[in-house]
Order: sequence, then C-alpha cells, then structure tokens
Amino acid sequence: MVLNRAVCFLLAFLLSCLVALSAQADSLASFLPDIDPAELAPGAEAFGPVRADVAVAPVLRDGETVAWAFLTSDFVGTTGYSGKPIHVVAAIDEEAVLTGVKLVKHSEPIVLIGIPNARMVELTGGYAGLDLKREAETGGEGHDLDIISGATVTIMVIDDSLVRGGIKVARALGLGGLSPVQPDGPKREVDMAQDAVSDWATLSGDGSIRRLTLDVGQINAAFEATGDVRAIKRPEPGAPDDTYIDMHLALVSVPSIGKSLLGEAEYQNLTKWLDPGEHAILVLGRGAYSFKGSGYVRGGIFDRIQLIQGDQSVRFFDKQQQRLGSVAAPDAPSFTELDIFKIPVEAEFDPAAPFRLQLLAQRAVGAVEKTFLTFDLGYRLPEQYLLPVAAPVVVDDASDEAAAKAALWQRIWRDRQVEIAALGGMLLLLTAAFFFQFHVTANARVFYWFRIAFLTATLFFVGWYANAQLSVVNLMALAGSLRTGFTWDAFLLDPLVFIQWFAVAAALLFWGRGAYCGWLCPFGALQELTNKLARACRVPQWTLPWGLNERLWPLKYMIFLGLFGLSMVSIPLAEKYAEVEPFKTAIILKFMRDWPFVVFALSLLFVGLFIERFYCRYLCALGAALAIPARVRMFDWLKRYKECGTPCQTCANECPVQAIHPTGEINPNECVTCLHCQVLYQSETKCPVVIRQLKRRAKVGAVELKVPLGQPPANHPNAKPKTAS
Repeated sequence: MVLNRAVCFLLAFLLSCLVALSAQADSLASFLPDIDPAELAPGAEAFGPVRADVAVAPVLRDGETVAWAFLTSDFVGTTGYSGKPIHVVAAIDEEAVLTGVKLVKHSEPIVLIGIPNARMVELTGGYAGLDLKREAETGGEGHDLDIISGATVTIMVIDDSLVRGGIKVARALGLGGLSPVQPDGPKREVDMAQDAVSDWATLSGDGSIRRLTLDVGQINAAFEATGDVRAIKRPEPGAPDDTYIDMHLALVSVPSIGKSLLGEAEYQNLTKWLDPGEHAILVLGRGAYSFKGSGYVRGGIFDRIQLIQGDQSVRFFDKQQQRLGSVAAPDAPSFTELDIFKIPVEAEFDPAAPFRLQLLAQRAVGAVEKTFLTFDLGYRLPEQYLLPVAAPVVVDDASDEAAAKAALWQRIWRDRQVEIAALGGMLLLLTAAFFFQFHVTANARVFYWFRIAFLTATLFFVGWYANAQLSVVNLMALAGSLRTGFTWDAFLLDPLVFIQWFAVAAALLFWGRGAYCGWLCPFGALQELTNKLARACRVPQWTLPWGLNERLWPLKYMIFLGLFGLSMVSIPLAEKYAEVEPFKTAIILKFMRDWPFVVFALSLLFVGLFIERFYCRYLCALGAALAIPARVRMFDWLKRYKECGTPCQTCANECPVQAIHPTGEINPNECVTCLHCQVLYQSETKCPVVIRQLKRRAKVGAVELKVPLGQPPANHPNAKPKTAS
C-alpha cells in the first residue's frame, strides 16, 4: 500500500515537472536563444532580458534598443486548426512597424502536412514591414492577406495574432503614438432606459444632433489654401454662399435620439438589425456634394466618410448601411441623403466617449487624378443620456480574448457566405432526395445522372475548391479537445467542415454513415467517378468472393482503433500515421506533394478502377468511425421484398460495395446509401418481383379484354353463373 502511494506520488511529481517544462518551453525566453537577432531587426546583435511588466525583450544593436521582440501567444489567442497555439516571435520598432517576424513553433499537421514548413516560415516572415498604426486605423484591414491553399485557417490565425498582438504591444509600450483609448473625464455609460421623444429643435439645441456646413466659397478657399494650382484652376461652380454640403450626425442607437428621429417602428427595426455591442449613427446630407459618393456602388465601401475615435477608425461598407425614408421629427428640414450606418462590435466603439465623422472632399485635377481635403464633424453624447460608472471598470482579458476569437471565426464565416450557401443547398437537396427516395429512384436513367452530377459537385466544389474534406483527424482533435478543455473556436474556424460535421451527426440518426460516405465525401466521389470512367472504357470489374469481402471489412475498424489509441498517447503521432488517409494528397493538396504520398493515393485509385470504392470498403478509418455511432439510427429507409435473397440475388450481385448479404439483408455498417437497390426495387426489367406483378396484371387485363363490353369476367364476383342448356 505504501509502495503504491509512493509510485502514485512519483508519477504525479513527474507529470507536474513535464507540465512546468512544457510551459517554460513555450515562453519568449525559451525561443530567443534559437533566433538570430538580425532575423528580427537588421544589424541587431543581441537580445536583452525579458521585461517583468510587459513580456517583451529589447533587440540590441551596438548596445542600443532598436526594436522590441514579443511572442504573439503571450498577448492574444493563437489557437490553430489543430487546437494548439501557433507561436510566432516578432519585433516592433519605435514607429510601431514590424521589423522582423519568425514562425517558431506550431502543431498544424492537420492542414499543413505536405506543405513545406519553409513555405510557412517564408510567408510569416513576409509580415516584416507591416505598419501597425495603419492596422489600428483600419481595424486590421490595411494589408492584403496571402493565403496558401490547404492552410487558409492557419494563415488567418497567424495574421490575426500578429496584428492584434502587435497593436497590444505597441499600446503597452506607447510605440508609434498608439495608446489605449481614454475618454475625457470620468467613465460614463449610456442610459438605455431613457426613451423620451423630442423634436428637431430640442435635439439640435442640446447637441444630440451635430452639424457640419460648408458653402461653395469656403470649399474653394480651402483648396486655394493648399497651393495646388491644378485644384485652384477648377473651383466649385456656383455662388459663394451656395450650399456645398450641409451634413448632420446623430447617434441613433441611443433610445431617446433614435425614437425621436426614426420613429418607433424604424427604431424597433434598427434594434433588430444591430447585434449586441453594435451601435448606429444617422447621417443626413443636402447640397451639391454627396457624403456617399459612388464608391460604395463600385466596391461596396463608402470612401468619403469614416468614423474616428481615439486611434481607432471605422470605414463603412454597403452591408453596414440602410437608407431612411424620412426623419420622424415633424419640424426637421428636408434632406436629399438619409442613411443609417452600423458600427461593428469589433471596432470597440465607446458611445459615451467623443468621436468624429471625417468627411473627405475631393476635386478632380486631371483626367483620372484627384486631390482631397478632410473636414471633421465632432460629436459628443450629451450628459443627460449618460450615467456615471460607480466602480472602475476592470478589463477582463479572458472576455476580450474570447470576443477577438469570436470576431475571427465570424470574419471567416462572412468571407465564405457564398460557399456556405452552396453547401447548404446541396445538403437540402440531398435531404429531400432521401426523404422522397422512392420518387427519386423511379426513373433509373434520371437518377443515374442526378447522382453523377451530385458526386461531381462534391468532388469539384466541396473537395478541390473548398477543401472541405472531413478526416478521422478531426475526430482525434475533438477527443483531444474534450480532454484538455473543450472550446468551439478551433472548430468554427472552418465553416464548411463545421457544417458538414453537424449534418453528419444528424444524418447518422436517420440514415447511418451512407449519407456522407456515399454522397458528400470528395475522395469517395473521386473513386466512384473514376470507376465509372473505367467501366465506360470497358475495364474489367472484379467481384471479390463473399467470404473474402466479409473478412476484409474489419480492416478499417482495426485502422481506426489503432489511430484512436495512438491519439490517446500523442495526437501528433496519430496524425502522422493518419496518412493512411489519402484525403490530403488527393483532395486538399490536389496531388501536389512528395511522390510517396502521390503514389499511395494513385495506387488506391488504380485498384478502385477494378474494385469500386476499394478504399471506402476496406481501409477508410473515417467510414469505420462513422459506422460505429450509426448503429443507433432510428429508421430503415431502404425497401426490401420478402423474396430478396431467397431466391432473388439481383440486388446483392449489383450492389456497388457488396453491402448486401446473400440472404438479402443490407449491412448498414457497409452500405453507402447509393440507392441503387431502390432503383432495382422498382425496375420492370431486373426485379423478378416487379416482373411477376406486371405479368399478373397483364394476364388479368387480357382476361378482361375477352369479356363483352359491360359484362364482368367469368371469375368476377358479379359475373352471372352459366346455365345448362
């Protein structure tokens, strides 16, 4: 007993040491010895000690600090698709510009196997020169994102961590003039309980509505002051006192202001349009100059206005704008432009703090060249709408980080709206086909081409275009996440994969694994389509003896259990052996990788030319993983006759994956729900039961034709008995 306790204590001690070593290994101090200082700042010779207050280290040249090195995972969440942090060390100079970036550690074999690590290091290093002041002004949209096929999520995580982490470091150190937004005076918050309606004069008088007015004389004088001869030669036409622009601004997400200017109905529509944490401004304009311009028509962005608060700026896009028909206040003047703009939550906008709306006035100075001036319309919410905050607000870093992670995956989902809609349409179509399978399979030729078209869409759209191939590695990552602390963030980073897994979970209850394996798996579609081509070229097809076929089935379950057992010990090791799946080679990387992987994938496809879906039937670990929970499905949709198997063997002989036993039963673990048996179930040329029924009906019809018109046949219950002569 004492020995057992000692052993347990020793194991616990060793485990705690390993955890401590792991934590130390992922610190900035542990990565710096392996980095040449010149990689982070040109000409640098050494690193100074890591500061105690902020986790940064000075980068030294001739004993002077030329930049500050930091580890992105020390400041922001960097969890990648693997569910583990992606560690990047970067350096930032006094002007808040990244002088060097290096990818030092990641665990992304799920998407990066086959992509040279040097390519990832090169792309990450390309962030040197990124101006974080501009990123702070544009909300992280001030640069182009370079994506590597097969590593979209990983690149977006690295990009997000460098921008957000770099801005946090710059603000913490006061680099480039960046600092946290500090509102003037004591902290305030908006009193959302106030909803009294006021007229236009009252709102204009107390500052709820702010105004910027420029006449033609003022705008001409402003351009003259620039000294640009080209602009001076092209003055704004009209009298000096003609209105160039009369622009009004109001924060209509405040209930009292919103209800006064929009009306009760429009204000309720506004609250439905805004998500939690979002705000909205109303911009009204009249005069010769439009604050909207035509940029939003061409590119979806309103390029003549931007909202600025502290060192944060917000550009508005067409999806963030709604037109207003008229101002609800009865004494309001008339306007030619009435628009509501949404301020997104990621802008970190504080409605209680001052802000300004900047107007960009432009003047053509050539055929295509223009010059610009800016004018600010300042806004501060009147004190009557504000409440003092009794206690200091403590910033919850965990909450901020969760919000940032949510913003990242929401951004990915917004960027892939078209793909999401297309996948949703495919899932709805497939669901309808399954629910009405008897009607869909009534015409064999129509159903054949429907299936070919669907599999083609699965291969080219879901697979090669969207890279949304599911993998057993997804399941291992899920198991690892459940052990270490489950969060949705890593799984939400790939919307098409996430949606498919939810669809698969629902399909397992209704139809089993076949809904995915037979219709939505890109590699399965590739196997079947290549086999169809082989059949068209008269390649001979091999049908394995039933006994051998049945004994090969367990192979895929053994592979899955082996991989799952390895994942309990080491997920990276399990991911390495998961290369038994050819999905990454054939689908995600489109055969663009080292030759052994390509030969392996092509070998499986070659065998599949002779044995349809060879890999699916005998080696697919994902299919095995789905077959196990599919045992709980609630319905048996596939129709059978009592004659199936005894004596009829038509379906068993023609089943593409030999999932029908000689006795007639369909093995749900092996069935891919291709519905070919349902085509045969209604076939008037192949199904003996249907043929017999047709013959019986034809015979009865022939008997009826021999009877005189109006007289029932002799065997009919209403027929008159024959009388003896």
